[in-house]
Amino acid sequence: MTPLPPPEPRNPDGEIRRVGVEIEFAGLPPRDTADLVRELFGGEVVVKSPHRLKVEGTRWGDFVIELDTQYAHPDDAVINAGPKDDTEWERQRHQMRVDFHSRTRELIGDVVTGLVPTEIVCPPVPWNELDELDALFAALRQHGAKGTDASLLYGFGLHLNPEVPSLETESLLDHLRAYLLTAEWLREQIDVDITREVLPHANPFPKPYALKVLAPRYAPDLDTLIGDYLEDNPTRNRELDMTPLFAHLRPDFPHELFHNKLVKARPTFHYRLPDARLSEPGWGSVTEWNRWLEVEKLAADKELLAKRSAGYVAKHTRSPLARLWLRMRGWVGTS
Repeated sequence: MTPLPPPEPRNPDGEIRRVGVEIEFAGLPPRDTADLVRELFGGEVVVKSPHRLKVEGTRWGDFVIELDTQYAHPDDAVINAGPKDDTEWERQRHQMRVDFHSRTRELIGDVVTGLVPTEIVCPPVPWNELDELDALFAALRQHGAKGTDASLLYGFGLHLNPEVPSLETESLLDHLRAYLLTAEWLREQIDVDITREVLPHANPFPKPYALKVLAPRYAPDLDTLIGDYLEDNPTRNRELDMTPLFAHLRPDFPHELFHNKLVKARPTFHYRLPDARLSEPGWGSVTEWNRWLEVEKLAADKELLAKRSAGYVAKHTRSPLARLWLRMRGWVGTS
């Protein structure tokens, strides 16, 4: 499958936009997965800890492969704390704490292997090379990796992190509005697995927030856009998680989420909705990228975006004055 071009193919620096891809699955432990990535894309496997590895030096950068639970990995705060003083006894005590902590985390990882997914965090890939990355999905399938629909216990997802075409607030608002209007269609096209519908990892946006953002007069500055988002969505668990992008733009914004080590600041949209459909031949990152582009196409068409935004507000508020104004503009019918 060929990745389709976005309306704006380049980032604010004039470079081809890149897409980060994350995939969760069962049936293949991290070490075997790292070896598979190296066979496909070259590089060198580096063991960071027993259940976290990197494949460094591929053409796109470094892949991270790990069990998807923080409790299977040593905590940097413990490892890097250092002894309380420079005495030999305290140095030995610190090393004992580190060894015990590391061994405990390794044992936890051993126990939960097979119960929690393996995750691959791919380096950012140019959008027009995503079809080459999809060789990984075919290889995972061939080596027995299991996706979302393999079990009712597998709430696995594929996340896309498309680099934003612009950091201007107007553009960010256009894309957020476009996503709110496209979300229902995306869910229908993906046919989101029931397990992921029940789990909280990719929840839809609350309707009052959608109405606020889609209102024709809503024209926030960046801090207001961020503040309104966090007021109604104080969580990472949204189908389009904006916290990494907002943390990149405003790292000092006074909200606890921006100090959460799981929020990795970056100039991307963090699109969490797609399932990990490894059982479907031909499925991969290109499939979900091409679907995502419906959001970007709508964001780029300002007239259609305004029309659909206003129509959504009128439909869900049932305001007679709003519907009259929209009919005068020709944006809704008389029914």
